[in-house]
Amino acid sequence: MRTIRTGAVRAGPAVWRGLGWMGRRLRGELVKRVGGPARAHVIVLFAAVLALSGADASTVGAAAPQLEQALHIGNAKIGLLSSVALLVGALLVLPVGALVDRIKRIPLLAVSIVLWSLASLLSAFAGSYGFLLLARLALGAVNATAGPAIASLTGDYFPAAERGRVYAYVLGGEIAGTAAGFIVSGSVASAISWRAPFVMLAVPGLWLARTLWRTVPEPLRGGQSRLMVGMTDVAEAFRVSEQVGSSAPGRVDDEQDLAHELAHERGLRSDSRLVLHDDPRAITLIAAVRYVLRIPTNVQLIIGSSLGYFFFAGLQTFVVLFIRDHYGIGQLTAELALVLLVAGAMAGTLASGRITDLLLRRGMLEARVWVPGLCYLAAACLLIPGFIIHSLTPALWFDIGGAALLAAANPPLDAARLDIVPSGLWGRAESTRGFLRSLAQALAPLLFGGLASLIAGIAPQQAPIGTHTGAGSTADAGGLELTFLIMLVALFAAAAFLARARRTYPQDVANAAAPPGETISHPGKRGARDSSHRRSSERSRATGPKAHRPGRPVRGEPPGRRRPGRSRRNRLRRRLN
Repeated sequence: MRTIRTGAVRAGPAVWRGLGWMGRRLRGELVKRVGGPARAHVIVLFAAVLALSGADASTVGAAAPQLEQALHIGNAKIGLLSSVALLVGALLVLPVGALVDRIKRIPLLAVSIVLWSLASLLSAFAGSYGFLLLARLALGAVNATAGPAIASLTGDYFPAAERGRVYAYVLGGEIAGTAAGFIVSGSVASAISWRAPFVMLAVPGLWLARTLWRTVPEPLRGGQSRLMVGMTDVAEAFRVSEQVGSSAPGRVDDEQDLAHELAHERGLRSDSRLVLHDDPRAITLIAAVRYVLRIPTNVQLIIGSSLGYFFFAGLQTFVVLFIRDHYGIGQLTAELALVLLVAGAMAGTLASGRITDLLLRRGMLEARVWVPGLCYLAAACLLIPGFIIHSLTPALWFDIGGAALLAAANPPLDAARLDIVPSGLWGRAESTRGFLRSLAQALAPLLFGGLASLIAGIAPQQAPIGTHTGAGSTADAGGLELTFLIMLVALFAAAAFLARARRTYPQDVANAAAPPGETISHPGKRGARDSSHRRSSERSRATGPKAHRPGRPVRGEPPGRRRPGRSRRNRLRRRLN
């Protein structure tokens, strides 16, 4: 026994050194892949903000067994705890989006994280279910601010050609936070109390708010503060970008314009009815929401992504109860299964951003729309056997594949939304999407929990003789199994909406590329699609009876101004590759 203890003591420092070496290697690989320490710093902090939100949402589901025993509640009330924070976030997200487009975003994000941390501490000291429910109402602040602020900041810090890959890393933080909520919070709640995880979440939130406030400068709007590749300090990179922007205020970032160039090369003209004619900063919130909802592709993307998040929110709340009761395993085995599910989701998130960016560089403009639709469809097909099979070993591989594809849909969709909306409306466009998505996420735990309880009450399953059925009974497991299978309809519907968006996405990209007040962006090719006969007659009056050829100057423009040709596109692609 003494020999074993001595060996363990000697092995301890070696294990810590090995973990430190692994952490340094992972950090170096991340810095290399994202383009330097300055970029890595910003991406990690943005990912940490979403990690807080994901950890909070999954903590309720991870501590569900302890909450049910301590507070004497069922699945429906567990679902209500997850829903109230999302409902508050849905109510606040629209006014917060208007603030994001008008005031500094970094201070707004930092203050909201501080308020969220204080609300998390109140949840830990709740003495009853009613007080815990009220404390959860205050947790909607970070949910309301994180989405619009990070979307707007990402668009200003990183060019469009890289946004799929950058969003993959940022959303990877949300997955990591969800994993921490499930595994760490679940273990702490089981070993100590359900109150301990909420205290654990509040402490890193205060540190994150301080780090954001002190180390991340507010970027200039409109893409004039790009973080250049290879910069080591965020402040220095910001000053360099600001100097470049001031020396060339009218410049157009070629990388940012890649999706727009591909739309123009197809001969697509901007539709005067869908071009923003006013200054984005001057229009009201209601006018901005109306304009955003007039973009056909944006409506399809909002509905599709909301359906995907609806299913994920319900699954996230009850997955711990389902794994333990459906597969008949213990807490430790369930946590190991969750680790594998999270690893699959992380792999899918990181891969999809790179794949869609690569397809975009090769001329596949619609890749950011049809790839997520295909992911939703394949995820639904893989999860069916994963939910039906009662043996963990074969079912787990189907579940891992479904988790990877379900998470892979998000980075391309987030990047696509920035392509079809003018930059001055990024915050309010994301808040509009966040409002509808938050409503879907808020309804999901209630509907999942209520439907599972209803099914379990209609067709209760008998427990073996001599056993006692507690909160995690076989009837609850059967109810959750049928509920998950029924709710897979949401993923099939999401795939259908994204398939429809594939047809309107190129036209909406061309509309977003047009400056405010411009009705026609570039001359089209033969056979280009026109929105109406009225626009065709307007072009005839403006340019004369003869249609100009692609590449020739438009009548009334200086002779030197021509449409970007194939040589410019080839130079752009060589530079990106």
